[in-house]
Amino acid sequence: MNGEAGVRAARSRALAVLRLRGRALALALLPAAVAVVLLAGVPTGHLTGTGWDLARWTLTPLAALVLLTAAGVALLVARARPAMSPTVAIAEEAAPDLYRMVRDLADRLAVPVPSAIALTPDCDSWLEDRTHPAHGSPPPAAEHGGAADAGRHPHRRATAAPVLVIGSPFLWWMRVGELRAVLAPVVAGTGPSAHPDIAAARRFVRGLDAAVAVTSEHRRGPVFRTVFAGVGWVARALLRGCRVHAAEMERGVAAAAAERAQAVDYGLRIVAQEQVGLAYAGWDRLLTRVALPAWRMGRWPSRLNAGVVAALTELSRRDRLAEGFASRLGERPACDLLEEPGTVDEATSLLAARLFHGGPAGRGPDWSPVHWGDYPEEVVDRKWRTDAARLHRVLDTLGIRPGSGAQSPGPDGPTLSRVLDHLTDPRPDAHADSRPDAHADPGSRAQQPPHASPPAGGGGGTGEEREADPAPPPTPTPAPVAGADPDDDEDLVGTTPRSAALAARISAEVAREGAAAGARAASAASGPAAPVPAVAGTPTAQALQTLPADPASLWDDRALPLLPLQPPRTGRELLADHITAMVCCAAMDTMGATPGLDWLDGPALLVGGVRVTDLPAQVMTLIEDGDPTALRLWLARQGIRPEKPVRLV
Repeated sequence: MNGEAGVRAARSRALAVLRLRGRALALALLPAAVAVVLLAGVPTGHLTGTGWDLARWTLTPLAALVLLTAAGVALLVARARPAMSPTVAIAEEAAPDLYRMVRDLADRLAVPVPSAIALTPDCDSWLEDRTHPAHGSPPPAAEHGGAADAGRHPHRRATAAPVLVIGSPFLWWMRVGELRAVLAPVVAGTGPSAHPDIAAARRFVRGLDAAVAVTSEHRRGPVFRTVFAGVGWVARALLRGCRVHAAEMERGVAAAAAERAQAVDYGLRIVAQEQVGLAYAGWDRLLTRVALPAWRMGRWPSRLNAGVVAALTELSRRDRLAEGFASRLGERPACDLLEEPGTVDEATSLLAARLFHGGPAGRGPDWSPVHWGDYPEEVVDRKWRTDAARLHRVLDTLGIRPGSGAQSPGPDGPTLSRVLDHLTDPRPDAHADSRPDAHADPGSRAQQPPHASPPAGGGGGTGEEREADPAPPPTPTPAPVAGADPDDDEDLVGTTPRSAALAARISAEVAREGAAAGARAASAASGPAAPVPAVAGTPTAQALQTLPADPASLWDDRALPLLPLQPPRTGRELLADHITAMVCCAAMDTMGATPGLDWLDGPALLVGGVRVTDLPAQVMTLIEDGDPTALRLWLARQGIRPEKPVRLV
């Protein structure tokens, strides 16, 4: 459909929504109107008799009850706070060029100018109505005046125009012309949004949605829950009735905006849409592979948007299909439209950590920023050593003593050999003699049952205990771990019993640590609000409007993370991560390997400056088959000595 047809279709659907609202109001007023007629018949001498009296006494209380219910629903719909997307609001002082570009775009499209601009840590852009009193007053109209404001009342413009929300990765990856082409259909949507019927229908639908959300809360007493259950039923019924019309109305608005935007940078928009898909792929990879490990360590990368540029540049280097995109980097990036891109990047990076991981709202002792240059040492190295320490703590709880083979160092700390020896399949037909440092004693741990415990004297892992009692008598088998049986966990099917038991123990330990971290974060959130992540003393730090001290006053943060990136890691994945971390620690401490950062794959082990890529296959062979041969041969080729102790956190 063309632009005018889209506006007409949207307006007709908006009128259908408003008619539904009118019918609901008429239905609520009907009993009261009948009751008024019946009561008016008494002084006039009409409608007399026992039957009419009974009707009056029956219908009058019913009409009052219906009116009270309707008033309650109307009050809830009007007062309920509509959902608002978590964003970083950008004042005009922080991005005058960006505001100038948007005003010029609205002028070319002959539509109202958005009242403000905000950034979201996502690859999307949209218009958002924030005229509800709970969302605060918009900036004065004089700050956003332009040719599109001519002939309009200033106050009405300021309260009616929606806010333009822009995905922050677009600003860093796209060029200025590409961003303008992508935003053209979005800004064009302010035209239909200003239509009174469409605006009224949208307010009604948003109010119903907010009312349903309020009545769905379970933090009230039984009386309030009963009352809200009835009000919620009415709101849900109205929302169901106008759902189709509201969806078709938004479709008509989008069609009208797209038709109007064809007159602006249409050819460039085709190219820019390719960048949208590429930016989404790079952003998703950066969050899941690079940012998520740092968030789990209590650190949040403070330059995520700059990182997506590095990730997409690396993608263009690896993928021949993306080679043409690297030449774009010589053009002016859209982030140059900001006065201080680094400050804005830091604010959106902190918001991304809060949305996708559930981190605190501000800095703290357990939640601090990390720059990309410090990522290998402060995140990768620490992550590996933390996982390795957790792995050895779990082995201690299982009573597994450190390796005591001919090549074991004896009095020193934890070793990779301890892990390999424990996970080696102890069956008689297993690969017991295939490893270089296999024990010659046929009664060693390699011959014990799957859940048999090693000597208790080695559980502490100290050198004095091993020297005083090098071969203590075996202890009774410990009780099996709940969930360690691979038959009870589909994820661990196909692994050895020892791998399944160790994975179950590690999963429980990680869950306990996560619960403790969540309790600490909840206690920190109940304290004083942390300062906003802006650079003090700069003009942008004063103009940048981040979330207020109480984020719940604008958006519901009680179910963080709102957008979790990945499901919880399975036991198999956790075990593989911990073994890999132990191997990496041994490589760093015994042959000089270094931690690194791969923009597309996250933490990486660098041997001689070259990234290691074939380690995961060797680790999975050990977990699934209980055969350390392939991993030991790989360690020997790399010059890694598993019998040497490693440094843990």
